[in-house]
Amino acid sequence: MKKPVARNIEQGNVRYLIVIPLLIAAALFMYKSTSSIGALRSAWVLGTMAARPEIIVFGEQVSASSALERSANYFLVIWPALVFGILISAAVRAFVSPDWFARLALQKSMKAQLTAGLAGAPLMLCSCCTAPVFASVAERSARLGPALGLMLASPALNPAALALTFILFDPNIAVGRTVLSLLAVLLIGPIVERIFRGIKFQTTPDQELTQSSLGENAALRFLRSVTTVSVRTVPVLVAGVIASMLIVQWLPARVFASPGAGFAAIFVTATVAVPLALPTFLEIPLALGLLAAGFPSGAAVALLFAGPAVNLPSLLSIARISGWKVAGSVATMVWLFAVCGGYLIN
Repeated sequence: MKKPVARNIEQGNVRYLIVIPLLIAAALFMYKSTSSIGALRSAWVLGTMAARPEIIVFGEQVSASSALERSANYFLVIWPALVFGILISAAVRAFVSPDWFARLALQKSMKAQLTAGLAGAPLMLCSCCTAPVFASVAERSARLGPALGLMLASPALNPAALALTFILFDPNIAVGRTVLSLLAVLLIGPIVERIFRGIKFQTTPDQELTQSSLGENAALRFLRSVTTVSVRTVPVLVAGVIASMLIVQWLPARVFASPGAGFAAIFVTATVAVPLALPTFLEIPLALGLLAAGFPSGAAVALLFAGPAVNLPSLLSIARISGWKVAGSVATMVWLFAVCGGYLIN
């Protein structure tokens, strides 16, 4: 009789530890809310947002050292949010049993996507920083659709970014960005999941919550999980950010100096925006710059949506867990949404 009682106590402790990811997410929400309020106040007073030329400048000559410098500047901006993303991912792996995610797996596709979107939007993480969370949710739930929905919702449905868009842009641009983001969160995950039904994730089973691990020290289990997530995520993100900065520097200056025809401008903007690594909110001054340069409103919408939704580092993270075909499909669908949405808005 003692063994079943002890086992129940251990399982109860594990269920109690499920609050740890929620506490970390709450701390992240407070951190992001504080910085977002400052950005909203500044935008309301000034009517614009400052760009970050030390991170993204279109049309410069190729320079490997410059790309490395801009990559370092990028990580100097996002590192607090990336740490939060790693901690949330590690806590999910260490303390959330797959049995808990089984309820999500039983939900209908649209309900599961709504749940994922509601969970992801308050995190307000950029695509790079939410990549570790995607990996853990995909592993734990064995569901590609909700994991992608959460990953897309965090940057695309960032409430502060959407509020800034309504403050600084015409209503048709702001509404276009919002609608595209909602559709992406609700549709891209289920479509990709249906295409790649039965896909097996490249998991790391050392942190599975098996019966034998229930008695392991919680702090030790969490530390091991942080190490696993960091080793799996950070090198991929670093490589992706450097590659993204090189892509931007390879673009001829004339690409963003002469917008040309409306559809061509939207096509080029969406193609550049998909791999582009942007910190939170940077898509807004870049889109304002496009409008000032004579680009159509559809191009601004394409950048405002596709820029934060995914980037090359997050796509590499998807490929690391679920394969290149899945990552390519996500990138293609985000690009199609950006082009079609921009064209309709135009």
